[in-house]
Amino acid sequence: MFTLFLRAVFLYLVVIAVIRLLGKRQLGQLEPSEVAVTMLIADLASFPMQETGISILSGIVPILAVLGMEVVLSFLSMRNIKIRKMLCGKPVILMENGRFLQENMRKNRVTLDELISQLRQNNVIDPSVVQYAILETGGNLSVFVRGEERPATAKEAGITPQPDSLPVTIISDGRILEENLHRAGKDTRWLQKILSKEKLTPRETFLLTVDSDNKISVFPKE
Repeated sequence: MFTLFLRAVFLYLVVIAVIRLLGKRQLGQLEPSEVAVTMLIADLASFPMQETGISILSGIVPILAVLGMEVVLSFLSMRNIKIRKMLCGKPVILMENGRFLQENMRKNRVTLDELISQLRQNNVIDPSVVQYAILETGGNLSVFVRGEERPATAKEAGITPQPDSLPVTIISDGRILEENLHRAGKDTRWLQKILSKEKLTPRETFLLTVDSDNKISVFPKE
């Protein structure tokens, strides 16, 4: 039993490492080839995890082979558009100027209910205002409404907004991030002053951030 536990933990760590090597895209919307790789890795890891008669190496070698193939194919798809189309497909326009392209919907097996649902998720209630609805290779639907239906931008309204500044996390779940503290140009005395004002200790602080405009946000632990 303990051997099975150790094998499962080891293979779990191997699969996590392989997924990390495949890149962040694997954690979001997957391309068809990436779905195949993810399913293969899970399947290859399951046998040596359960069967003590199968050596762990017999599970790791095929997983590494699949990883190698994915890396090679990813490199080739970056270099060659034909290979990229073969592996990932290409985006398909499902709506154009408020009109449903029903032939494209049928070819891609997208029902009207599914398309309407995706429009709602993109905050579009009236299909007639859609300029383009594009089915991306990862399965997402990109929706672009007509120009007159879009909210006015600050430029169009003649407004010059202040640029946004990315806040730096100083305390995360009770832990002081020293590197971020120095990156924000602050020191421990500054931090102690802020915490004293809020009547908190670092351990009692869930989140503390500061941006380039010196705007401080403090969230105590509950």
